[in-house]
Amino acid sequence: FSLNLAADCNAILKALQPIFQEQGMTETVHNWEDHGYLVTYIKKNGSFANLRIHPHGLVLVDLQSYNEHMKGREEVDQLLNKVEERMKELFHGNIKRVKRLPAILRGGVIDRYWPTADGRLVEYDIDEVVYDEDSPFQNIKILHSKQFGNILILSGDVNLAESDLAYTQAIMGSGKEDYTGKEVLILGGGDGGILYEIVKLKPKMVTMVASYIDQMVIDGCRKHMRKTCGDVLDNLKGECYQVLIEDCIPVLKRYAKEGRMFDYVINDLTAVPISTSPEEDSTWEFLRLILDLSMKVLKQDGKYFTQGNCINLTDALTLYEEQLSRLYCPVEFSKETVCVPSYMELWVFYTIWKKQTDI
Repeated sequence: FSLNLAADCNAILKALQPIFQEQGMTETVHNWEDHGYLVTYIKKNGSFANLRIHPHGLVLVDLQSYNEHMKGREEVDQLLNKVEERMKELFHGNIKRVKRLPAILRGGVIDRYWPTADGRLVEYDIDEVVYDEDSPFQNIKILHSKQFGNILILSGDVNLAESDLAYTQAIMGSGKEDYTGKEVLILGGGDGGILYEIVKLKPKMVTMVASYIDQMVIDGCRKHMRKTCGDVLDNLKGECYQVLIEDCIPVLKRYAKEGRMFDYVINDLTAVPISTSPEEDSTWEFLRLILDLSMKVLKQDGKYFTQGNCINLTDALTLYEEQLSRLYCPVEFSKETVCVPSYMELWVFYTIWKKQTDI
């Protein structure tokens, strides 16, 4: 509750006490003089409520209870309704705002809360754990969402949902490219989405380099993300594609040494790091190495596609763009912002190409 006037802490406490006492809750009052009251109410079943009254006019009520059935939730709603009604009676229109947040369900079999890249907590409509395995490198989850279909989550990071064709299209050039008869290199992409969409466009050959870390991702997606990958992960080799389960750096170095060149390189390995803290330094070094090696196998008129990060992470995106000026050859770039459904945030994608030199 946000009030239009200073809060009479003692009056609020006396007005709300009967509501909690009716529930058989034991009261403990902490009074900090100029800093208001903190009142705790504890029930014998372990449920408890915190009532925080700030003198400047902010009143907070937090309620925690363990309920396995809808009846328990209804009881919580009824209690909060009584608190709201009593506050409105007490202040006669002097409440500026009432905000009630939905319950956060903790410790459930199904985890529905996942952070966005810019640090906001999002509650998904997850209703089933489809796949949950630990590889030697990461935890791999595939969860089912009523809105987004199955969602691939790697070590707590939402990667891709069956709803997220927009991501795949954006990292392929948003429908502006002609892949017919072209040589394409995909770095990462263990969910199979990029490979599946490009194969439809009749390329000459697509080589997807998925590292050993992606093997269990491929296995999980092959079975549980078929709306994304179709049948391309059923076999590691098809009429116009091959999937290599290898570290991409040695493969890129080998291709560069052999002089093998590609019309398109699509990097789906990792997002742009969000900081330059020591733990992120190795990620930036890896990113620059991949960029340099990719430029060496990219044709002079070829294009390199990659994801950036959330549009709100402006500092991280600026740092990434600065890296592009440090490559062994001069490059130019463009970017676009796309709404990826299951990310619940706008995502930036980059197109990079070698700068044409005047002859």
